Amino acid sequence: MTERLPHEKGFHVSWDQLHRDARALAWRLDGQGPDEGGAWRAVVAITRGGMAPAMIIARELDIRLVDTISVKSYNHQTQSEPRIIKMPDQDLVGDGEGVLIIDDLVDTGKTLEVVRNVLPKAHVATVYAKPMGRDQVNSFVTEVSQDTWIFFPWDLALQYVEPYRGRD
Repeated sequence: MTERLPHEKGFHVSWDQLHRDARALAWRLDGQGPDEGGAWRAVVAITRGGMAPAMIIARELDIRLVDTISVKSYNHQTQSEPRIIKMPDQDLVGDGEGVLIIDDLVDTGKTLEVVRNVLPKAHVATVYAKPMGRDQVNSFVTEVSQDTWIFFPWDLALQYVEPYRGRD
């Protein structure tokens, strides 16, 4: 068996698909917050991948307090040890109670482990989840295999592709 390159077992996500999946995640989160009405206080997007889904979820759930936490764990397609390079407003998020942390994907769970250490009471939600990181997530929409590389729309450009057979 030959080893596959990341793009050979790829899961390509379009903007439309990301929007549908982020809305589906919002529907799962609706009414699940800790206050009496099930509302959430704030959304914290893990940058950069969590920004698009966080915006959609904040809109769907009518959450006006939105901030970011910047965690660097990838250099192109190479994963390294995650480190926080920007914290959210501590007056806004506190220990995370009533806060939704949103990311596009949980892979190994190392990024979310770092975030959970600084916001231990937050609810972590991702659009996509891989098995190694599922323990770090409270809510997600779609699970993919660990060896699948997810291609997000912000990483892609449309281009011509040669047909499999023939040239006409």
